[in-house]
Amino acid sequence: MSTTFPPYLLEILWNRLLALAEEQAQVLMRTAFSTIVREAGDLSAAIFDRRGRMVAQARTGTPGHVNTMARGMRHFLAEFPLETIEPGDALLSNDPYKLAGQLNDMCLVTPAFHRGSLVGFFASCCHMVDIGGVGLTADARNVFEEGLQVPFCKFLVRGEKNRDVFRFIETNVRTPREVIGDLYAQVAAGEVGSRRLTQLLEEFELADIEDLSDEIVDRSHAAVREAVRAFPEDRYVFSAQNDGFEKPLHVQVEIFKEGEQLVVDFAGTDPSVDRGINVPLAYTTAYSSYAVKCVVAPDVPNNEGSFLPIVVRAPVGSLLNPVHPSPTAARHIVGQFLPTVVFGALEQAMPAKVPADSAAGLWVTQVSGIRQDDQPFSFAFFSCGGMGARQTKDGLAATSFPSGIQNVATEVIEASSPIVMRQRELRADSGGAGRYRGGLGQSIRFEVRSKGPWILSGMYDRIKFAPRGTQGGADGAAGSVMSADGQALPAKGRVTLAPAVQVVLELPGGGGAGDPRERTRAAVERDMAEGYVTQERANEWYGDLVRR
Repeated sequence: MSTTFPPYLLEILWNRLLALAEEQAQVLMRTAFSTIVREAGDLSAAIFDRRGRMVAQARTGTPGHVNTMARGMRHFLAEFPLETIEPGDALLSNDPYKLAGQLNDMCLVTPAFHRGSLVGFFASCCHMVDIGGVGLTADARNVFEEGLQVPFCKFLVRGEKNRDVFRFIETNVRTPREVIGDLYAQVAAGEVGSRRLTQLLEEFELADIEDLSDEIVDRSHAAVREAVRAFPEDRYVFSAQNDGFEKPLHVQVEIFKEGEQLVVDFAGTDPSVDRGINVPLAYTTAYSSYAVKCVVAPDVPNNEGSFLPIVVRAPVGSLLNPVHPSPTAARHIVGQFLPTVVFGALEQAMPAKVPADSAAGLWVTQVSGIRQDDQPFSFAFFSCGGMGARQTKDGLAATSFPSGIQNVATEVIEASSPIVMRQRELRADSGGAGRYRGGLGQSIRFEVRSKGPWILSGMYDRIKFAPRGTQGGADGAAGSVMSADGQALPAKGRVTLAPAVQVVLELPGGGGAGDPRERTRAAVERDMAEGYVTQERANEWYGDLVRR
């Protein structure tokens, strides 16, 4: 391990890098055009050294973006060697198999120069509100239907826009203003980060960040290796069923040590399908390694070094390692389900550190049609179910885990789209009973003020298989999708609805942890007083406590 910097200086520089990355993310959010980025925070931002190694990430962001970006930078550098990159350039791609797993996620890289030399990169990845094709949906049959594929290219060349790239994007998306605006927000964020990095190098009289990067990466690598050495010597197998599209899908994992590495092997998982819920290996690796770090090495910073001891494998052609041109637009449905499966295996080795199942996959609602003023619209909003109970605390209500993406305020949704929210509240009784209760899901009822029929594209999960409780805790409530008159609607794919139809979403609650009989009477009374648990369910789950 290198010892270039004294501890006090290393701590100062490390915190400065974290601040730079977070400022990059905040600039992106504050200058973005779309509510998905500006309000929901569906983005990530990070700093890379000139070798393409991620050194520090922003606090704001999601593992599906930052962890794929961390491993995806090498593809940018393979296409654009350092000597071909100039000040003012901005690199761009949305390759779903090498980056964030779906075409809507654009990764933009800004090079940072200091005294004429390239010293690093600021990269960001965020979800575009539209990318053309059939729209954001789970029912495309191949990736070509899903939208515009942007190969590794230069979005800006020496500070000037690459006219052909701009024209291709503007011509192929339904909302060019928002898409181009968000890309410019990514450019602005990278430029702010680059200026701040130059100030840091000047202040501390450094030529670049290569030595600092070595120290950070080496320390993180050593810390995770140490955690892996302490991991029990055994092979831990777990499998679970995901709702799938037309039929349930089997996901299986085996976790074991192999030298100084911890292997997460998904052999035995179902083959890929002809719908857009396949998960490219980069995205599989992102959420699997995130889950491992949450349990095995939660205190180690997230960077190139912390990834190295964790190896993720999945059979080629499987659901978790599809081959081109398998569709992937709704890869989050299964991808964000993977920590559930990984936790199931890790619970056998480290039971005191694993939470109960969460709602997992973010519920994405995409609506499109014609406004009453004859203008086309395409809008998506995200909703979060409940988080599983933790070992010493209740699960969080309406909280997106593992993605970390936020619910968007009702006022923002209504101001930005023709959607009208008629109901949006916590879903009583949805959190699984236990010594610690699972987090509550949401109940949502909305309609769309359109001129004529409109299209609902749902990307919902946990309707057939509810979030699992742990250590004697009860399962959370499963989700449901229907119209206000009780007609069941498809959980995945597109359906055309009349303007008067109201859609009702009942989001899943998290599983409970521990025997419900061990819950305190005060906690039960608080749940009832706050409306989290009804009298009927309290009698069923905690009868002795309620009657005492």
